Amino acid sequence: MRAILCPWPDFLGVQPPEGVEPLWPIGCLPPTVVPALPRSRKAEISEKKLLSRRIHAPAELPKQAATFDLPITLGILAGSGQFCSDRFRDYAVVGELSLEGFTRPARGALSMAMAAARQQSLRGVVVPTASATEAAVVEDIEIIPVSSLTEAVQFFSGDLDIPRTPPRVSEWFDRFAAYDIDFSDVRGQEAAKRAICVAAAGSHNVCMLGPPGGGKTMLAKRIPTILPQLSAAESIETTRIYSALGLMSAGQPLLAARPFRAPHHTISEAGLIGGRSIPMPGEISLAHNGVLFLDELPEFNRRTLEVLRQPLEDGTVTISRAKSSTRFPADFMLVAAFNPCPCGYRGDPRRACQCTTPQVEKYMGKISGPLLDRIDIHLEVPAVPFRELSAARTGTSSSQMREAVLAARLRQAARFKGMKTRANARMSSREIRELCPVEPPAMELLRAAVSDLGLSARAHDKVLRVARTIADLDAAETINAAHVSEAINYRLLDRSLWT
Repeated sequence: MRAILCPWPDFLGVQPPEGVEPLWPIGCLPPTVVPALPRSRKAEISEKKLLSRRIHAPAELPKQAATFDLPITLGILAGSGQFCSDRFRDYAVVGELSLEGFTRPARGALSMAMAAARQQSLRGVVVPTASATEAAVVEDIEIIPVSSLTEAVQFFSGDLDIPRTPPRVSEWFDRFAAYDIDFSDVRGQEAAKRAICVAAAGSHNVCMLGPPGGGKTMLAKRIPTILPQLSAAESIETTRIYSALGLMSAGQPLLAARPFRAPHHTISEAGLIGGRSIPMPGEISLAHNGVLFLDELPEFNRRTLEVLRQPLEDGTVTISRAKSSTRFPADFMLVAAFNPCPCGYRGDPRRACQCTTPQVEKYMGKISGPLLDRIDIHLEVPAVPFRELSAARTGTSSSQMREAVLAARLRQAARFKGMKTRANARMSSREIRELCPVEPPAMELLRAAVSDLGLSARAHDKVLRVARTIADLDAAETINAAHVSEAINYRLLDRSLWT
């Protein structure tokens, strides 16, 4: 147990009881507090008789940030008899205090409100005003906002009644679920849009290969616009991750749009999957229920990319430390983009490529085969010709693509009813055998492809999963030869591109 000397916090406006004998100098106050006090208050505190108590905190529990400033201060004041309250039995308290005694936003307010709602003995939670709308997402418990320590003391002493913050989840979804971008902004690339529609319909991972300026980044950024809207459960689950890291935007208490994360290729392993001494979520958890975009994939450290293999299979990431193990959600759609060679212009009819075959092999060899096996769709994105860039007619829009995606997702929901699987990309090998009936001509085509391309067992299953999604887009019950043929065409990187 660790003992901390704590003087009476009379500098916050609370007077200590009379008859206190010990005299404590300024040095007894926390060093971060004293410099912020006015000079007159420093002199006043140095002359006052301050009561010191020993306050014990378990030494084996990690302490981080100042989330419990408010409850600790209220506990000190109430425990020392400066005010009495019966409301401590009914309300939990969380919040950080500034040096002036005002409350500041608390990280993880939503998660703490959910934990409080599971305790039947609690009526509500007292939180900082800035965190009240976020905590109010939980409708089963009262959220009481306080802006200062004074308000909190008045509330608990019964001198002030503060109305609860009302939940407005529907309003927040209507306000924050819109997108400012659309697939109609992308000129040409209709074949790429078709492949992306297939990927979104089945939640398949996809990588795009093409020269610079072909539109790979534009296509990737617009994928969330065609995915199904976040459900309430998905929104809360994703919001909890952002809230724990303090990444929620001011005035936005809930994430209603699917997240899109695009980390730079210099990111570390801990930044990508999470880490630190006290485990915290990384980029793959921030992309949970959304899209993780890795641009210039070969430029990433190969070891960093290899840590993606387990989360791509399991949808979670486990971070182990000496004393504990923490699991974070990481169910995301991986979208990668890279050039066909170091200079970027191999196969481009407009510019000559100066790269040799060994240089191209070294460049592409930075991406391991096991990682490529976990990417369902390999897509070529060629340069867009001028006639398509200057055409007056717009291409396929996000609303058209989203309509097809939603129809396919409904068929999958009916197929997987009562099962943990939600999308075709997550089907197990057993589910593929049971739920993917293949017509004989299609099976013969798949057999030839496995033999000619040397597909692994995992790639074989990927082809069937993608073919099942293509059949869902066509509203077909069985997988025919056309579906398998299109799915095989999406295994671009299983063939030799540089000979």
